[in-house]
Amino acid sequence: MSTENLSQSPGQPPRKPRVAVVCGGRSSEHGISVVTAGAVLRAIDRTKYEVLPIGITRDGRWALTADDPDRMAITDRRTPSVDDVAETGEGGVVLPVDPGNREVVYSEPGSVPKALGEVDVVFPVLHGPYGEDGTLQGLLELSGVPYVGSGVLASAVGQDKEYMKRVFTSFGLKVGPYVVIRPREWARDQAAARKKIVDFAGEHGWPLFVKPARAGSSIGITKVEDLSGLDEAVAEAQRHDPKVLVEAAVRGREIECGVLEFEDGPRASVPAEIPPPQEHAYYDFEAKYIDSTPGLVPAPLTEEQTAEVRRLAVEAFEAASCEGLVRADFFLDEDGEFVINEINTMPGFTPISMYPKMWQATGVSYEELVDRLIQAALDRSTGLR
Repeated sequence: MSTENLSQSPGQPPRKPRVAVVCGGRSSEHGISVVTAGAVLRAIDRTKYEVLPIGITRDGRWALTADDPDRMAITDRRTPSVDDVAETGEGGVVLPVDPGNREVVYSEPGSVPKALGEVDVVFPVLHGPYGEDGTLQGLLELSGVPYVGSGVLASAVGQDKEYMKRVFTSFGLKVGPYVVIRPREWARDQAAARKKIVDFAGEHGWPLFVKPARAGSSIGITKVEDLSGLDEAVAEAQRHDPKVLVEAAVRGREIECGVLEFEDGPRASVPAEIPPPQEHAYYDFEAKYIDSTPGLVPAPLTEEQTAEVRRLAVEAFEAASCEGLVRADFFLDEDGEFVINEINTMPGFTPISMYPKMWQATGVSYEELVDRLIQAALDRSTGLR
C-alpha cells in the first residue's frame, strides 16, 4: 500500500491514509510512551496522513485521546498519562478483529457506538510489556492491520533480555556476563537463589546491576555494591517483572547506535556516546528523561570503531529478525571490544531521545524519520513474511 490517496468506498472521494498513534499502556513506561506520542503527533505530515490518537490507560482501557502534543510533555518533572489527555473517562475504542474490516469503533455507556473510520496503519509507541513485547503486534496481525516496527517474534525477543542475550550469543555477538532468577526460584528457595547471585558476584565481582528482565527506560534497575543491598534490589526489580536479570558491570564506554529500515535494507546511524551522568550512579530513568543527560553525537570514536559498531548494530537487528527500527546499546570495553547490552524495538522517541538525535546527525530529520516508518509499515504486509 502506498501513501497515495485511498478510496474509502466506491463512489466516495479519495482520502489520505489514516494513522492510529497508540500510546500509554499497562507498563511502568506508560508516561514516556505518552511523551513519545506527543512528539510523533507533532511530526506527522498532516498533508499526507489523517491521524487518530488512541491511548491505553494504566488499567487497560482503550481511550480516544486529544490530538494535543502540548499536553503530552513532561511538566514539573512529571510524565503525563493517558487519563490526562483522554476525551472522556468512560468511553472506549475498539480495534477491528476481522481482517476484512479495519473500522475503528468508539462507544460510551448508554450511547450508540460511533464509527471512527478505517485505520490503514498503527504507529504503536508503547514501551515495555503489553505493547512493545509482541502482544499488541499479535493483535494487529490477527486484525490484518499494518503497523510500525518489529513483528511478534522480534518484539518478544527484544523485550525479554534473557532470550535477547541467548539469541545474540547464538549469532556470535558478544554479551556481558549475566544470571537469571526466575519467579519460582525466588519463591521456592530464596536462600538458594541468593546464593546463585552471590556465587555469580564471586566470579565476576561487585557491583552488580539487578533489573527486571522485561522492562525498559532503566526502570526498576538497582546498582548493588555488596550483599547488603541485594534483597532490596530484587524486590525493586520484581515490582516491575517477576523474572529478574542480574548483570556484571562491564567497565567501558556506553555507545548507542540507531538502525532504520530503508528500501534496500537496514542501515545504521552514526553512533552516540552516553557519558557517565554527573548526578546519578548510572544512566537511569531520571538521567535519561528528567534531567536529560546529554549524549555525545557523534560518539568520539575512531573510523574503525564507528564502522564496527554500525556493522554490529545491523547484525543485531538481523539476528533478532527486527523490522522498521531499533536502537542497539553497546559497551566499548577496556579491551577495545564492543559488547552488546540490549536492543530496543521501539526506542525512546521523544525530542530528547538518542534514537532521533543519532538519525538527525546522520541526515534524517525527525519528520522524515516518522514518515519513513509509516511508509515502510504501509508497504509491508501482515502475516508470515
